[in-house]
Amino acid sequence: MNVLNQLRAAFGAVTPEGGDPQGFAAAVRPANDSKFGDYQANGCMGLAKAAKKNPRDLATVVAEAVDLEPLAGKPEIAGPGFLNVRLHDEWIANQLEDLLRDGKHGLESPKQAKTVVVDFSSPNVAKPMHVGHIRSTVIGDSLARIFEALGHKVVRDNHLGDWGSQFGMILWGWKNHRDEAAYDVDPVAELARLYRLAQSKIKGGDKEVEEAARAETAKLHAGDPENRELWKRFMPFCLAALQKIYDRLGVRFDVELGESFYDPMLADVVTDLEKKGIAEESEGATVAFVQGMKAPFIIRKRDGAFNYGTTDLATIQYRAQTWDPDQMLYVVDTRQGDHFKQLFDVARRWGYTKADMEHVAFGTILGADRRPFKTRDGDVVGLESLLDEAVAEARKVVDANSGDLEPEDRARIAEIVGLGAIKYADLSQNRLSDYVFDWSKMLAMNGNTATYLQYAYARIQNIFRKGELRPESIRERAPAILLSHPAERALGVRMLRLPEVLELAASELKPNILTDYLFDLANAYSTFYEECPVLKAESAERRDSRLALCDLTAQMLKFGLALLGIDVVDRM
Repeated sequence: MNVLNQLRAAFGAVTPEGGDPQGFAAAVRPANDSKFGDYQANGCMGLAKAAKKNPRDLATVVAEAVDLEPLAGKPEIAGPGFLNVRLHDEWIANQLEDLLRDGKHGLESPKQAKTVVVDFSSPNVAKPMHVGHIRSTVIGDSLARIFEALGHKVVRDNHLGDWGSQFGMILWGWKNHRDEAAYDVDPVAELARLYRLAQSKIKGGDKEVEEAARAETAKLHAGDPENRELWKRFMPFCLAALQKIYDRLGVRFDVELGESFYDPMLADVVTDLEKKGIAEESEGATVAFVQGMKAPFIIRKRDGAFNYGTTDLATIQYRAQTWDPDQMLYVVDTRQGDHFKQLFDVARRWGYTKADMEHVAFGTILGADRRPFKTRDGDVVGLESLLDEAVAEARKVVDANSGDLEPEDRARIAEIVGLGAIKYADLSQNRLSDYVFDWSKMLAMNGNTATYLQYAYARIQNIFRKGELRPESIRERAPAILLSHPAERALGVRMLRLPEVLELAASELKPNILTDYLFDLANAYSTFYEECPVLKAESAERRDSRLALCDLTAQMLKFGLALLGIDVVDRM
C-alpha cells in the first residue's frame, strides 16, 4: 500500500471551496521531524492566503472533515495551520505483518501499466568503455529496475554506435597502420589503438587523414564489399568486449539495435519530413528549424550523408511502431541537451506525440582537481581498469574487517562491495550534479555508501546466525509485530514508505531518492539495534517481533539495493 497516496486521496476529497483538489492533496508529504507526526498536510497555508482567510480556521474545518481511518485518527493542528498526521500503531503493525507474509514490500500493481523504453549506456562499439560510460549505464539500469518493480513494462535498449565516423577512422587505420600480430592477441585493443591514432592525427589538423576517414565511412555506408567485410569481422570482438563489462556489472538489455540497424530507413525518414514540410534545404543540407534554437537540426548533410540526428528520428519511429511506448527515456549526459530539444520537437511535429520523450541528463565525474576524471597521464580512465581498482580497494576493507573468512570468500565479497561502491557513489548523487570521485568516501563503513548498507544487511544476518535461526522460519511463523519502543515504531514507519519512494524516484527519474531512503532506513535500523535487544529481549514474543523487524529490514535493504543493481553479502 502507498500510504502517501491514501492520505492524499483523503485530503483531496475534503478540499475547501475554491481550492484545487489535486494541488491540495499534493501538499501532503512525509513529516520532516517525527515528533510532529508521520505525515504533514500543508495545503491550508497557501489556500488561506489566496482566499484571504485565517489558515488555522481553515485547518480546523479540514481536520474535522477528513476521514483517515483506519490509517490514522484526526490530524492535529499545529502552528499557523499545519495538519500533522500520526499513523495508528496497530495499523502500522498490521501492515508490517502483511509485508512479512507476502514478501511484496508493499508494492501493488499499477492501475494502468505503462510501456517505458529506456535508452542507456549506448557506447561506440569500436572503443573500450571508459569512466564516462558508467553514469549512463548505472542510472539507466536502475531506472529500468525501478519502473519494473512498480509493475510497468520496460524495454531496455542499448543504442550502440556501430556505424559512425569512428569506424571510418578504424578502417583508415587498419588499411594504413595495422599490426596483425597485435590484433590476433587482442583485437579490441588493436582497433582502439588505430582509432586513437586516426583521432590524434585529425585533432592535430591532418586534413588528409580526416578526408580519408570520412571517405571510408561513406564507403561503408554505401555497401563497399571490403569495408562491409571488415566491419563484420570487427563487430563480434567489439560486442564481446562490451558484454564482458555488462556481465560484470549485472546489466542486461532487451534489445541492442545499433545505428547500422536503422541505416536502411534513413532515406525514407528524410523524404517523409520533406513531404510534410518539416524539413527543408538550407545551404545545401536538409534541416529542420526549431523555434528558439539558433542552429538548425541537420538530418542530411551537404554531401548527402545522414547523421545521428537522422538515425535518432528513425529510432523513434521504429520504437513507436514496435512497442507503442508511453514513455521514452534517453539517459545521456547533459551536454546533449540541445540535441534532444531539437530531436523531440521534430519528432512531435512529425506525428509522434503519444510517448513522453525525456532527456535524463546527468553531470560529469570529476577528479580530485575538480576536472573531468582522468589518469595521471591525462587519458580517460578505462572502465574495466576502474572496476578492477574498485575491487582491489574493496579487498583492503574486507581484509581489515573479515579476518575469519577464506581467501575465496574475501575475493567474492570484494567484487560485490567494490562494484557496489562504484554504482552507489554515482546513484546517490542528484544525477544533474557533477561529483568528485573519492575511493575513501565510496568505501566508508559509515555514511551514505553502499558499503554501509551492505554492512547493515550483513549485521542482520549475523543476528540470525548467532541465534541459530533461519530468517525463513520467522516468516513461516509470522509473529505479531509489537511496537512499544519508539525505535521499533520509527523503523516500521520507514519500511512502509518504500512504495511512495519508488513512485517519486520514477516520476522524477532520480535514483538518489531511493538511495536517500535506504540510508535513512539503515540509520533507523542502527538506532533500533542499539536500543532494542533482539536475541536477549525480555520475552519470547518481543524477541520474535524484533526478529521479524530485523528480517523485514534486511529484505527491504536487499530489495532496494537490487533496484540500484547492487548485491548484498551475508558476511563482511
